[in-house]
Amino acid sequence: MKKLYPDAASALDGLLRDDMLVAAGGFGLCGIPERLIDAMVASGIKGLTVASNNAGIDGEGLGKLLRTRQIKKMISSYVGENKEFERQYLAGELEVEFCPQGTLAERMRAGGAGIPGFYTKTGVGTQVADGKEVKSFDGQDYILERGIFADLAIVKAWKADESGNLVFRKTARNFNLPAATCGKVCVVEVEEIVPVGSLDPDSIHLPGVYVQRMIVGAPYDKKIEFRTVRQKEAA
Repeated sequence: MKKLYPDAASALDGLLRDDMLVAAGGFGLCGIPERLIDAMVASGIKGLTVASNNAGIDGEGLGKLLRTRQIKKMISSYVGENKEFERQYLAGELEVEFCPQGTLAERMRAGGAGIPGFYTKTGVGTQVADGKEVKSFDGQDYILERGIFADLAIVKAWKADESGNLVFRKTARNFNLPAATCGKVCVVEVEEIVPVGSLDPDSIHLPGVYVQRMIVGAPYDKKIEFRTVRQKEAA
């Protein structure tokens, strides 16, 4: 099966629809599928529920989809860098399901493994547990969390071979790997495509069986959420 597409729009063709659940890789602006996000913005789809560690920043990453009001609900862990996110949430325009970071990663991993739910101590006795089943194991309480089964996964990798085996670079692994596994269809943007057999099997982070479509998104600009500069001291 041919997995490589010429651009993000063609790679997403036939996959997008209103009110779908999307799992997105990335952490802040690190390892985000920015070309695919741009194509989703251009498509005009709306009513999206997006599961992602955060929602980018104002005007970058998933923040672009927030700005155009294409997201109706975020399932997220950290949202402190996005003023538009904050404004929409406080105004009642955006539904938010806060989820502890490790729990979110495990919910994606569970979905990818076909596991509908699991019990965890994280969140017991807090608002995270509201409305969730609580069960006692060996005298300690655990809450039931549901696996995430997304309609579409969008992720970014460093390298891929032509069959879709992926290598993520350093911290860009973050949520990309579990997000990739939990989508019915996984679309990946990569910096480089290499021939099959070029990658050391021990270095492959995600087998190509999880990947249905790919694009080459390079070149990329390295975007930084915050830049702190100190004054140069006099000699």
